[in-house]
Amino acid sequence: MSAVALLLLCVAALLAVAAASVALAARRHDGASATRWIYGATLAVSGFGFLVALTALLGAPGAPSRITLPLGLPWIGARFRVDALAAFFLMVVNLGGALASLYALGYGRHEETPYRVLPCYAAFLAGMNLVVLADDAFSFLLAWEFMSLASWALVMTGHREPQNTRAGYVYLMMAGFGGFALLLAFGLMAGAEGGYAFDAMRASGHPPLVVALALALTLVGAGSKAGLAPLHVWLPLAHPAAPSHVSALMSGVMTKVAVYGFIRIVFDLLGEPAWWTGMIVLALGGATAVLGILHALMESDLKRMLAYSTIENIGVIFAGLGLALAFKANGMTAPAALALTAALFHVLNHSFFKSLLFFGAGAVLTATGTRDMEKLGGLIHRMPVTSVVFLVGCVAISALPPLNGFASEWLLFQAIIESPDLPQWGLKIMVPAVGGMLALAAALAAACFVRAYGIAFLGQPRSALARDAHEVDGFSRAAMAALAGLCVLAGVLPGLAIDALSPVALSLGGARMPMQGAVAWLSIIPIAESRSSYNGLLVLVFIAFSATLAAWAVHRFASRALRRAPAWAAAFPTWTRPCSTPPPASRNRCAGCSGRWRSPPASGWTCPRRATPARPAIAPRAATGYGTRSMRRSPARSRPPPSGSTCCNSSPYGAI
Repeated sequence: MSAVALLLLCVAALLAVAAASVALAARRHDGASATRWIYGATLAVSGFGFLVALTALLGAPGAPSRITLPLGLPWIGARFRVDALAAFFLMVVNLGGALASLYALGYGRHEETPYRVLPCYAAFLAGMNLVVLADDAFSFLLAWEFMSLASWALVMTGHREPQNTRAGYVYLMMAGFGGFALLLAFGLMAGAEGGYAFDAMRASGHPPLVVALALALTLVGAGSKAGLAPLHVWLPLAHPAAPSHVSALMSGVMTKVAVYGFIRIVFDLLGEPAWWTGMIVLALGGATAVLGILHALMESDLKRMLAYSTIENIGVIFAGLGLALAFKANGMTAPAALALTAALFHVLNHSFFKSLLFFGAGAVLTATGTRDMEKLGGLIHRMPVTSVVFLVGCVAISALPPLNGFASEWLLFQAIIESPDLPQWGLKIMVPAVGGMLALAAALAAACFVRAYGIAFLGQPRSALARDAHEVDGFSRAAMAALAGLCVLAGVLPGLAIDALSPVALSLGGARMPMQGAVAWLSIIPIAESRSSYNGLLVLVFIAFSATLAAWAVHRFASRALRRAPAWAAAFPTWTRPCSTPPPASRNRCAGCSGRWRSPPASGWTCPRRATPARPAIAPRAATGYGTRSMRRSPARSRPPPSGSTCCNSSPYGAI
């Protein structure tokens, strides 16, 4: 049986699972057992679909697998096709679906209304598969709208909360607007003859005006679904509103289906690109990357921060695609293959670490009941497994070696280095400028996730919710650990992924990167070994050796002696009610508690050991004449306290 037939059977199985969940809901079946059966079935079907897609990708040099069903438009039927590009994105969709189903086996037990999620979840997976399989405009648009409606229903799961209702409304409006733009784009490419089959669109030559209009409409239709600025407004609203495993699918997988739609139309159906198309896509990609990460830096909601970070990574992917268009238009096939491979590799990597981070956010939400990072803290002691895998995701998304985010972005920067050979001055100026924007976005991403991890997992708990947190179930931990392992594997051995992507680059750009499997020491070589190379395995060994050596040196040579000293309150007094035993003015210590006295910015004898905290208005500091230096005076030099002094033990940070 062909690959396309097997994958269509997977789609049929997912639709059957959705229908079965509706039947279970009608019979008021137990929600917990239905959750296990439904998510177990989607795990099995998605896992099988992943294996079929991976086999088709690795065996892609042959002819594409096709099938036509007697459905859809009467004169063309419903056409489905699996080539190298479709096989790669089907692999991303089904791997993400399988791991999300594994995670949901544990996370789904906490759903208050499971039957609002289960039917639409399986239908959502089926819709994403159908979009990638479609080989005519009618089937593509029908599957696209089906995917959008299923995901909208999942966003509206918590419809009783006003912000979720608003998120669903905005998402539905943007989805309808994007679908209409794609309808117009396909209509332009089909022409007056009505050639809605993708083969007919490839064969017909499109005039420049049609190419320009179709590109603009595709950027609106596919770009709005992917989160390309300025059409990203729905994404930070809808992704946090959905359940966490659905958020992982929407951010890590559905946005990649939108990227697939853009690649299919612009790289495949429109024919040879013009050089200015690369400039437009490059500019939008660079602006999207910087805008998304700047918004993420200002967020305190964990899932909204991850949603804005998705916008940044979509900008990185579109920058790579724009660079590939520019190189391809000028006949530079080797740099075009490098830029396209970097973009596709980042598609895969982002599906790994963004799904991992959304799973981690869901684990934190399950354990604490809040997404507000300001109410978290200290979770590394209460959720050790989640904290470790979330740290892996943070390092990967920050593009730090030796994990996978660095490998794909490093390839993209290597493609940017090839830009001086472009003949157009607009591209000569645009490409380095976008490279600088991507470098800025990468640095801000590192700052963003250092902040997020430090606030949420390090330090002390800042609320009772964080203090009472606990580790999540084994299914959730297994899914997160699997994704963390994939992040490490794709970063340490990126040559395996690059070689697997070579059929896609060859079919779309006419060239491929050098074979990486035969390179010594598992290094990767973008263009030629004399120019640059990268070895993730050696970087991992070096980091491990350096960290071990530093830890040994600290433990071997550091002093074990303890020195105790009073803490400094940073000149912030703690106000208390007066002590019942006022000290005489001739002494340096409180008669009630023997504590040394210091000068406050307001009058009144106070002693914290015999008082209850109170906070009156603070008088101006200049009225007292006593500053920080007088507060830190040693006991030997301290003078008798004047009227209006306060016991030093009243500081919330200890004695001074």
